Amino acid sequence: MKTAIVIGATGVTGTQLVAQLLKDSRFEQVKVFVRRPTGITNNKLQEHIVNFNQPDSFRKLVTGDVLYSAMGTTLKAAGSKEAQHLIDYTYQYNMAKIAAANGVNALVLVSSAGANASSKIFYSKMKGELERDVQLLPFDAIHIIRPGMLAGDRKEHRGGEKIGIAVMNLVSKIPGLHALKPILGAEVAQAMINATFKDQLGIHSYSLGEVFKLANRTV
Repeated sequence: MKTAIVIGATGVTGTQLVAQLLKDSRFEQVKVFVRRPTGITNNKLQEHIVNFNQPDSFRKLVTGDVLYSAMGTTLKAAGSKEAQHLIDYTYQYNMAKIAAANGVNALVLVSSAGANASSKIFYSKMKGELERDVQLLPFDAIHIIRPGMLAGDRKEHRGGEKIGIAVMNLVSKIPGLHALKPILGAEVAQAMINATFKDQLGIHSYSLGEVFKLANRTV
């Protein structure tokens, strides 16, 4: 059985991921590193409240078989590009670097459709740079999940995002554009777990329709 390490455990995807991991008999322990308590009580759960600005304070705790990285925020929530970059890039890269150094075998990273280190769009460039840089770390296997727009319950209100999801649901009905349909956080979480058990070494990325298929959903 495996030990999972999760960051981003309180987000729309991370919440679903932790719930699924705790129910999955293939995992004997789920370690979550969070800035605030999850409120979950489970014998398999090992919760670490940490300051991600001080990685040395929890470095020795980052041990297990696979790191699931699902951390992320919006520019509005973060308050500035610098603050968003800290969460979406720095915290995740630092955790991946620590995990690799500690002998964790696999990384499953939630990125974004359109991630491109050469992009002139801040968000796409940031996600692309993270993808590029984690691929240089000595994991046996790296799985990069690139979902489309995420749908699901969030703790904060995002009116504009709800409108976008509604629009994309309509667009996805056009023949040939089914893969643009918004994806539930629970489906991304399932895809992350399924990627772990593909038993493939090396670097693998999954975009749009491939994420649906990885989650065992037909689009």
